Amino acid sequence: MSDLASATEGWAPEPITTTGTTTAWTVAAVSGLFDLDPVAGEGDPLPLLWHAFGFLEASRESELGDDGHERDGHFLPPIPERRRMVAGGRLRVTSPMRVGETCTRHSSLTSAQVKQGRSGEMLLVTVRHEFRRDDELLVTEESDYVYRSQAPGQARGIGFDEPSSDAPAPSADAVALTPDEVLLFRFSALTYNAHRIHHDQPYVTGVEGYPGLVVHGPLLALMCLEVPRRRGEPVTAFDYRLTRSAFAGVRLVADRTADGGLAAGVPGAPPSITATVG
Repeated sequence: MSDLASATEGWAPEPITTTGTTTAWTVAAVSGLFDLDPVAGEGDPLPLLWHAFGFLEASRESELGDDGHERDGHFLPPIPERRRMVAGGRLRVTSPMRVGETCTRHSSLTSAQVKQGRSGEMLLVTVRHEFRRDDELLVTEESDYVYRSQAPGQARGIGFDEPSSDAPAPSADAVALTPDEVLLFRFSALTYNAHRIHHDQPYVTGVEGYPGLVVHGPLLALMCLEVPRRRGEPVTAFDYRLTRSAFAGVRLVADRTADGGLAAGVPGAPPSITATVG
């Protein structure tokens, strides 16, 4: 049995149910990250994925690990020297959630599979969330996370992507963003995410082995969804996969792809995220 399989043998957290509300203030604050006026007000349909800002983990300071992340969260596997990254997800909308309304979220572990990646053994965990208004199912979301054991100071072999002068010109629908340290801090604050890879330069380079501050995976997903949202295009299905880390200080562009999907990353480099919408 592999090390990760041994560490997680018998790990089967029970489903949990919580409630949350994404307020008009929060919508205005998230809009500001994209340098926009509030995109929705009280009672309006909530933009896709923005419900995440209303369902936050209120961890006590003593419950955080050295990386700033929860030490023993409900769906966090018991892995030694655990490192976590968002890998992707899937979203299905039956009826939109609304700004300011309180919804119920039922969360359960769907799968936990040990896989062999380019950097070694990893655990792929999928958590399923069902969001309801009373008994009405509104949104179903599956979130994929990658965990692995990594000793402090181990280099990841990842470098900065440089924009290419040969990159095709972005379309008229493209959304550009240059996430600097301030923007990453604000996004971390809005998601109550204290993970040090997003705000602590000595930690992210010296302990986790990245070349710079890491752009949040959910921020990349939101960039992709801004493309159809700004065109007023309804989206009821969103599948995304994070394939490459993006780092602070580099201009990122989200745009449509030749096959009708969406992607975001450094122009001319392989995308950091690819997505499909329906």
